[in-house]
Amino acid sequence: MTTLDMTPGAQIPRTDAGPQTAVTQALSSAAYRDGEIEPFVTAVTAATFKKPRFRLFRANLGEAFSAAVIARTMGAGRKPIVPSFGTDTRQIVEHCLAAQEFRANRDRRLTTITVVFGLLALPGTLIWLAAFYLRAWLLKDKSRQNELYGGLALLAAGAVAVLLALRPPAAGLLGVYLRITMIAPVVGWFLAKRIVLRSTQELRDRWKALVEGNAVAASVAKAVPRDDLDKKAADLRDKLGRLEAEQETNVQHYAGPKGILGVGRRWGEWRLVDVLRPADGQADFRAFHPWDLVRKISAHLKALAISEVANSGMTNLSIKQWAVLEVGENADEISRPSGADMDGDRMREFAVQAVADKQTFSGGGARHYLATQFITFDGKLIITFTVTVTLLANTLTVTVAGYALGPVAGVFGDKPAPKEKTIQKTGKFWEEKTVQLPLIDNDEVVRQALRAPFMRLPGLLAWLGGGLGLPEPFGFRHAWANPPWSSRFMTDNALNASVPVLSAVHAATLEFLEEHDLDTEHFFKNRASIIKSEAQGTRPYKVDQFDAG
Repeated sequence: MTTLDMTPGAQIPRTDAGPQTAVTQALSSAAYRDGEIEPFVTAVTAATFKKPRFRLFRANLGEAFSAAVIARTMGAGRKPIVPSFGTDTRQIVEHCLAAQEFRANRDRRLTTITVVFGLLALPGTLIWLAAFYLRAWLLKDKSRQNELYGGLALLAAGAVAVLLALRPPAAGLLGVYLRITMIAPVVGWFLAKRIVLRSTQELRDRWKALVEGNAVAASVAKAVPRDDLDKKAADLRDKLGRLEAEQETNVQHYAGPKGILGVGRRWGEWRLVDVLRPADGQADFRAFHPWDLVRKISAHLKALAISEVANSGMTNLSIKQWAVLEVGENADEISRPSGADMDGDRMREFAVQAVADKQTFSGGGARHYLATQFITFDGKLIITFTVTVTLLANTLTVTVAGYALGPVAGVFGDKPAPKEKTIQKTGKFWEEKTVQLPLIDNDEVVRQALRAPFMRLPGLLAWLGGGLGLPEPFGFRHAWANPPWSSRFMTDNALNASVPVLSAVHAATLEFLEEHDLDTEHFFKNRASIIKSEAQGTRPYKVDQFDAG
């Protein structure tokens, strides 16, 4: 029997993932995993387990994860997706598509076997399936007594097979059919097991390679049009391109105590506030708009990547202008504005500037945030500092806030482990030993052989076998990210980055005010010094949780 093809094949041209490679590959590995869904949901907490109606049709983790991600990111009429900073979203979806296509190729072979050795010998197949279903139902309680009863059910089916083979209750062609009706499914099971075992091992190899950081290409041949008439492939390629472009949106969402979706919770805040007064010897000062100060601060923040001391520049730095909308803490979806102010998923620059200049005592609508973002620890830690500039009644407020998004849940970094079981030693019941189980058991062969004919009916297959519910609003990072504060090094990175950012913002603000003939000696410089002193002992705290008494 030939090996199923897992070579890269035709692929979509793409660039290097950069510093986010580790997290991207960890998330991508979920598409190739086996095992049950329920332990995964328990580990990540931010997903739901859709129970199967028939246990023999249940989906495993890789099947459910791939199907859920593809439906959520590529489905028609889907809702907007939260940006996943520090990950390559397109690459994750490509791996899900590649894993799904690999399983589809496997299922085509299994479908042939199911039809030839199962459907044509339907009476025997139904008897075997009844025995397996009874066994699966009994094993729900995971008791030794039920395990024994489940084994007896299979033995009973085997006894029927032997009885029909030796003494069929009819003669002629019907007798021959009854002889083979119980044996044919066994032959089919043997052939199916070879396919299932080989495919499972190949999927596990890709899972292991991704988690270990090795380069694994995602083969998405369906997204490469064969000619100008290949509309299906062109549509898939366009959807992948749109998904990639959507991640570059500059419209973000603030969800109360959850912070900015995709960025994390706000853990620190520093405000430089004072009244605008003309400098000594000046009758008045030069008027300005908040956007003018924002541009000045942005220029100073870009300089953080350069340092006079070798190897001390702040790497993987990006400066972004955001329009931030407010959504409820428990909102289950997000939306983006439409109209002349938008260019696809991005707000046009003139509209962002207008938001910044109107940021006074405004009501609803978008607020302007100047974001400085650092991707560290191979994408495991996303550090973001936002700057807001507000003018209100001749009072200038420059606010710097710190956000941190930690690594994804540890379960995404798990490597494939051999299947083991702890049993009592023979003759020494008070001692235990661990034995290695086969990678594929009979139940898994039956499960995959039953699911295979329904591969072209994903809706029905999901109804029969259950699946995985993704957290909403969906984003690959924020819903599954852990706080970074349990890691000493990640905490140090976040805290250490705050002082250079604060210094750059304050230096830009003072320089800008002096250029516009404003007094900085008596007011802003003193306040900036106090804030810098406070930053020396900064620590994470819950900024967005107010106790109003």
